[in-house]
Amino acid sequence: MPVLRRFALPLLLALLLLQGCTVSRAQIRRADAIVAASADRSAGCNRADHCAIPSPLLAAATEALAASTPQQPVHVVTLLDDSEPAMAARINLVRAARQSIDVQTYIWDQDDAGQLMLDELVQAARRGVQVRILADQLFSFNDPALLDRLARVSPNLQVRLYNPTFHKARTQPLEFAAGIVCCFMQFNQRMHNKLLLVDDRIGITGGRNYQNRYFNWDDAFDYIDRDVMVGGPAAAQMAASFTLFWNHRRSIPLTHLRDVNRRILADSAPPTWPAPHYRRPLRVAQVQQAAEDPAWLQAWLVDPSLRVGKVDYFSDLPSKTDKPDKQRALEFTRHIMRMISEAKEQVVLQTPYLVMSRRAQSIFRRLHRLGEPPQVIVSTNSLASTDAFAVYAMSYKHRKRYLKKFGFEIHEMKPHAPSAMEDYELANLDTDMTGLPPETASPAKARRARFHLLGSRGSGNRPAPLHSQGHRFGLHAKSIVVDGTFAMVGSHNFDPRSDRYNTEAGVIVYDHAFADQLRLSITRITQPENAWVIAPRQSKVPVLTDINQAIGSISEQLPLFDLWPFRYATSYDLKPGCQPLRATDPNFYACYEPVGDFPDVALSSKLIITRLVTAFGVGAKGVL
Repeated sequence: MPVLRRFALPLLLALLLLQGCTVSRAQIRRADAIVAASADRSAGCNRADHCAIPSPLLAAATEALAASTPQQPVHVVTLLDDSEPAMAARINLVRAARQSIDVQTYIWDQDDAGQLMLDELVQAARRGVQVRILADQLFSFNDPALLDRLARVSPNLQVRLYNPTFHKARTQPLEFAAGIVCCFMQFNQRMHNKLLLVDDRIGITGGRNYQNRYFNWDDAFDYIDRDVMVGGPAAAQMAASFTLFWNHRRSIPLTHLRDVNRRILADSAPPTWPAPHYRRPLRVAQVQQAAEDPAWLQAWLVDPSLRVGKVDYFSDLPSKTDKPDKQRALEFTRHIMRMISEAKEQVVLQTPYLVMSRRAQSIFRRLHRLGEPPQVIVSTNSLASTDAFAVYAMSYKHRKRYLKKFGFEIHEMKPHAPSAMEDYELANLDTDMTGLPPETASPAKARRARFHLLGSRGSGNRPAPLHSQGHRFGLHAKSIVVDGTFAMVGSHNFDPRSDRYNTEAGVIVYDHAFADQLRLSITRITQPENAWVIAPRQSKVPVLTDINQAIGSISEQLPLFDLWPFRYATSYDLKPGCQPLRATDPNFYACYEPVGDFPDVALSSKLIITRLVTAFGVGAKGVL
C-alpha cells in the first residue's frame, strides 16, 4: 500500500497539471509570427517545374491518367516487396515532384531511413514543392528541437502530429502512464495509415513506416514488409483521404504543441537545418544513386509494373476514433470484411498478428460451414520471428479454433527465413562485396549481382531470445488475395485493434495478374524453408489424447486461468526428402515432424510472459 501511494500521488498531480495545459491563442499567434518571420525563404530553384528530375514512375502515372475515362480507368501498379526498390521509389518520386508531396505515417524514427526521407522532403520543399507531413505522435518526431527546425526550415513544409498526448510532441514515461489512466480510449486510438502521394498522380501505401527495420537496415532484426505503388485515378482518392485527416481536429500544427511552442518562443533566431548524419552513409548513397539510375529503375520498378483497370484506395475516416460504430467511418475495415465474405475458392491472408476480431471470426466460421468451403491459407509470425510476443500469445491461445472452426492452414514464419535474407543482402550490398566482380558495386548492376549471388526469384522492441544465431526477420506485411481475382495491400492487421481502434488504409486491385503476383509473394513465405506448419498433434494414445484435448478445449474457453500446457496443435517441420503437404493430407504426419509449440525460442522472460498472457490476458486482446 505505501508503494501504491508513492506512485499514485505523482500520477494524480500529473493528470491535474497536464489535462489543462493547452497552449493559449496568444502563445500560438506569437509562435506563428516567429515562424513566419524566421523561416528560410531562400529559393533553391527558379524554374516552373521546381527543378524536378525526370521520372519514369511519374511519367507512367501521367500516361495512365491521360488514358483513363470515368467508365474505364487505367492504372499503373507496382508491387513493392523488396526493401531497396521500396526506398528508391520513394526517393525518386520525391525528387520528381513538381507541385505537392503529402506523407502520412504511423512511425517516423531518426535513424538512417528516417533521416534520409526527411532530408529528401526538406530539399523538395526548398526547391518550391508544397510538402505536408502528418505523423501519429506517439512514435514519431519526439524531439522538440527537431520539430522547431522543421517548423522554420521552409515556408513550403508543414508538419502536423496526430492525436498528441497532452498537447506535446514528446511523451515522457509518467505522461504515458497518465494518458492510460485519464483518457485511455483517446490515447489508445492511433492513426495507422501509411501514404506517400506525389502531385496527386501517384502514391505509395502499405505497411512500411520510416524506420530502419522496414527497409532491411537494422543490424539485428528486420521486417518482411510490402507496399504498392499506384499511378492513375485512385490518386484522387488518396488526396481526398489525406485532406480529411490533415484538416481533422486531432491533427495538430507544431506551434500548438506545448513543448515545441515553448522552444520557438524562447529563441526567435532560426535554427539551421544540419546535414544528415548517417551511421551507414555508403548504403544510403547506394539507394540514392539507384533512385536516379535509369537502368536500375527500369529493371526494378518499371518492368515489374502492371497496367490494370479498376483500383480503389480505401481509408477509414478520422471520425472512426470518435464514433467507432459509425459505418462510413469504418469504410476500409468494412470493405475488407466484405471481400473475405464473398470468397468462393481461396483466401490467401498474410498478417503479422493472427488475432481475429469477432466480425472476422464470424465470417470465417460461416465460410468453413459451406458445403465446399474455400481454402484459407494464412501466413503469420511465429514466436521466434515476432517482436510482439504478448500479441502472439492470443494467437497461440486460439489455435484449435482457427484450425477446426475456421479451417485455416497456418504457416508461421521462421526467424532466419532464407527468402528474407535474400532481400536483406540486396539492401546491404555495400557492406560485403567479397567475391563479387567490381561492376556489381554499382546500383545499376544490383539486379545482376542479386541473381548471381542468390539465384533467380520470380530501434524498437526486440523479439524473444533464440537458441540459434544469426540475423532475424519478422513479418509485417498485411495483404489478402481472394479467389485469384482481386487483392488488397494495406496497413490493416485483421485484428481487433485495426478493426476498432486504429484508422487504416490500403488499395484493392481488381486484376488477375496482380492477384497472381501477390499470391506468389505471400505463399513464398509459407514454403517449408521459410515457415513452420501449425497442425493438430498426432494421436498416439487415443483415450489419453481425447482426455487431453477435452481439458485443453475447456481451458482455452476460460477468460482466465488457461494454464493447460498440452495444446491441441503444435509446430511441424518438413522432413528431408519429402514434398510439402497440406496438414489435412493423410500422409502429413509421415512427412512432417513436430518441433514444439515455440520452436527455436530460448527460455526467457518473454517466453514466460507469452504463457502468462495466454492464461490471463484475453481481456486485453483489443488493446494488444
